Amino acid sequence: MRKIFSILSALMIISLMLTGCGDNSDKSNAKIGMLKHLNASEEEFNNFTKKVSDTFSLNMTSYNPVFYDNLNSMLMGLDSGEVKVISTYDCVARYLVANNPKYEIMKNDTLEFIDAFCFAMLEEDIQLKSDVDKFINEIRSDGTLARLTKEYITDVKGNNPPPSVEMPHFDGADTIKIAVTGDLPPLDMVLADGTPAGFNTALIAELGKRLNKNVEIINIDSSARSSALMSDRVDLIFWAIVPVSEIIPANADKPDGTVLSTPYYRARIVHVKRQ
Repeated sequence: MRKIFSILSALMIISLMLTGCGDNSDKSNAKIGMLKHLNASEEEFNNFTKKVSDTFSLNMTSYNPVFYDNLNSMLMGLDSGEVKVISTYDCVARYLVANNPKYEIMKNDTLEFIDAFCFAMLEEDIQLKSDVDKFINEIRSDGTLARLTKEYITDVKGNNPPPSVEMPHFDGADTIKIAVTGDLPPLDMVLADGTPAGFNTALIAELGKRLNKNVEIINIDSSARSSALMSDRVDLIFWAIVPVSEIIPANADKPDGTVLSTPYYRARIVHVKRQ
């Protein structure tokens, strides 16, 4: 695995530093919880942030990152006071707040950063890459992607669970194995009984239907996605990248030996704290 630091991740930390936590307490030792980054340790992450601050002469309060393997452990860290805030996506934050009044989304009106969601697969899976890209373009063109987004993200509020997802089955067909973590509800979601649900699950069900292939869902922690893919335990994993720009390349944060699909969804990064 490359030890190349994700530029977006650094900017995400800087955003929090510039904004602050909305109170007047001493933030010199404040910590921010994040799902584990696969290409940088907490120390490397922190050192890079300090370098950015020095390079651009930014007067920023230092927030030390704490990495977690999954969402449950990150929320436990927030509840226990191990971290002051956690970083996630706007739709995830809204879902957490709607289902637990002790959380609130921090107001962050200084900087805005957006991740693009896609599939990652091994470089040698050329046909799979072509099939997935074609699928994403098709569902965007025919309105299916907009419908799934509405049903499984926009309309999921409070205790209103997302609709159930029925996986297709074709006798004798090939099977695609896809990892689901449950760490980004209602995007990547696993119900209390262990049943995969949410937007990504609906998306892969549609993928199976259109490719006439069976889909096997493998439940793993977010931090295990890359290793699951590289070991052939799964064929596809969900990944998040910053949209391509002149500053940040498309491969700024991805495992070696993988390729990324066309993005299918974008989400803004926000921060959540306890009330």
